[in-house]
Amino acid sequence: MQWDGEGLIVGVRRHGESSVIAEVMVEGRGRHLGLIRGGRSSKLAATLQPGNSVQVSWRARLEEHLGTFTLELLEARAAGLIADQVKLYASQIVCEHLRLLPERDPHDRLLGLAIRILDQAGSVLELGASVARFELILLDELGFGLDLSSCAATGTNRDLTHVSPKSGRAVSRTAAEPYLSRLLRLPQFLISSADPTPEDVGNAFALTGHFLDMHVWLARQLEPPAIRETFIELVSKPTD
Repeated sequence: MQWDGEGLIVGVRRHGESSVIAEVMVEGRGRHLGLIRGGRSSKLAATLQPGNSVQVSWRARLEEHLGTFTLELLEARAAGLIADQVKLYASQIVCEHLRLLPERDPHDRLLGLAIRILDQAGSVLELGASVARFELILLDELGFGLDLSSCAATGTNRDLTHVSPKSGRAVSRTAAEPYLSRLLRLPQFLISSADPTPEDVGNAFALTGHFLDMHVWLARQLEPPAIRETFIELVSKPTD
């Protein structure tokens, strides 16, 4: 069996003396693993960096086998990411999140969002907002999407300001008033075209982090990406 496609490298691990196993998010095919013989060579080192886009060819005798990859570099981002600490952290978080997806299950919406984040130009605050939106959509793609369309208590779709930490449903300002200490803030940029503030971005990560912890990290006995908290501090820092 064989197929070809374009993909984003999200992880690489050693295998044996000279080979590696690469994880590549491929359009229409999802997170796919493959063996790269000689992958630890200096010739391939620059290509096999998370965040790079590649043309990939996969081959195996049977579909259920690991198979082998041959790769051709399409977009080298790694050097640029290393030169920008905040973008490097964003890329690491996004790649770690993509590795949470079931193997060989297509998630083209997340792949497209990930590439836009990696190529995004703009402020640190805008980058933080994009990663927070990515986490919100990741929850949806994993089957744990939040219902932010209307108030859980009144049914209104106006003035939604909070989210229930149990149900993941939005709550309007009036309905939330007696329970503010128990609810999570709902930043408006997550549900509208409003511009985010540093506080909004921090609140957005608190929201997505709560549900990722509840449904994914704790459930799978995983730790959140190691640099996530540092990234949040950087992108939600108040500007002068």
